[in-house]
Amino acid sequence: MNSPSRPLVISVPEPRTLDLIFTQAQKQVLFDRYEVVETDPGSVAGLPEDVLARARYIVGQPPISEETLDKLVQLRCVLNVESNLINNMPYERLFQRGIHVVTTGAVFAEPVAELGLGLALDLCRGITEGDIAFRNGTEQWGGDGNASARLLSGADIGIIGFGDLGRALNRLLSGFRARIKVYDPWLPPSILLENNVTPAGLEDVLSESDVVFVVASVTSENKGFLGESSFASMRRGAAFILLSRADVVDFPALMNAVASGHIVAASDVYPEEPLAGDHPVRQLKGFLRSAHRAGALDVAFKRMGDMVLEDMSLMDRGLPPMRCKRAERETVSRMRSRPVDKN
Repeated sequence: MNSPSRPLVISVPEPRTLDLIFTQAQKQVLFDRYEVVETDPGSVAGLPEDVLARARYIVGQPPISEETLDKLVQLRCVLNVESNLINNMPYERLFQRGIHVVTTGAVFAEPVAELGLGLALDLCRGITEGDIAFRNGTEQWGGDGNASARLLSGADIGIIGFGDLGRALNRLLSGFRARIKVYDPWLPPSILLENNVTPAGLEDVLSESDVVFVVASVTSENKGFLGESSFASMRRGAAFILLSRADVVDFPALMNAVASGHIVAASDVYPEEPLAGDHPVRQLKGFLRSAHRAGALDVAFKRMGDMVLEDMSLMDRGLPPMRCKRAERETVSRMRSRPVDKN
């Protein structure tokens, strides 16, 4: 039976579940340490006032109105386990009250980076196309099957965005002796140099790379910023790999660039998910497709549980959260990522 003497947690992890993000052992720790009130996002405002008044943590990203926030008098942290920040709560007032807003998105960096590397190798060496040809009995042997193949080793590589995912990708690429240019207008050049990459403008990253990885978040300032002219500026035959959110590109323009034969591309994300069965990208030659599965590994989800428990333990002792990534006052309102429909 829950004891009111324990800190109270409002659990609204949708679209995640507690069983997805916690092992059974972790979940037992959660329920042993805390009084856990489970609900759905639309019901938070209607919780009893004594529950709202005692809540120390919210695990999830439910809509929070100014009125509801006034009742959350003991709230210390919103632990966003969906990991996309959406504009559904008064962030400025949260920050004014010293309430932390943190995300667990860093758990996806390594898994997504690994799949991104796999997509790049596939585009460079035609692995999937070669397999399909073999199944169909139309394979070309030896050098005849490598007319458009290239090495990733020693290549010119561009990375657009250099947050957790960009840095994880850079670590994986370090063994390929690549020349890596990075465009990220939110970072000072010194941070890029410390990570052994070359700061560059967007135009240079696009026009001077054999492979371009897009790992930038969607903001109010960059929606659709990669369009027809961006793809036209790329080297003929270059590979464009989209790993973050589809809203950063003009998707029809990307498809046109691939259909014309100017570039090849791969994507793990799409303008609408799940994608319509008759969407033309499904049959587009030169386009390598992945169904938003890059980060959706059980090991990544379970790391969320570790992060949540460790940070709540720190805050219970009057210390700041250290494992989850804290939202910044200056940038949180600019984020425009949409939660995915499925895990």
